[in-house]
Amino acid sequence: MKYIISFPALAIVIAAYLLMVSGGDMMIDGDAYSMTLASGAEMTLRGGDFFVIAGLIALFLEMLKAARPGRAAVLDHILSVITFVVALVAFLLVDYAGTATFFILTLMTLIDVIAGFAISLFAARRDLAIGSDR
Repeated sequence: MKYIISFPALAIVIAAYLLMVSGGDMMIDGDAYSMTLASGAEMTLRGGDFFVIAGLIALFLEMLKAARPGRAAVLDHILSVITFVVALVAFLLVDYAGTATFFILTLMTLIDVIAGFAISLFAARRDLAIGSDR
C-alpha cells in the first residue's frame, strides 16, 4: 500500500493534461468559469488554469510526502525524477504540450524533485546531528 502512496500526484496531473489535450476537443485557452467579484471585477478561469490549480494541490501533497521518513522516500524521489523527465521531454517534443500551462506544470515537477532532495538532506543532517556524540 505504501508503494501506491509513493506514486507522484503530479504525474496524474501531467497525464490528465496530455490525454485531454491530445484529443483536440479540449480548449485549454477557452473560458471555463467566470464570476463577478464584490469589487465588480470579472474573474475568468480558463481550462488551463484548472490544471495549474490541480498541479499546485498535487505539489502540496508531494511536499507532505517528502517530509515523511522511511525507505519509501527513495522510491518517491525516483518517481519524481521520472515524472520531471517525462514532462520535460513532452514539453520539448510534443506540439500540444508546448504551452505556458504545461511549462508551469513542468516547473512544478522540477520544484518537486529539488524540494524532495532538499527535505531529505535536511532530515538526514538532523538525524546525524541527533545521533552524534557531541
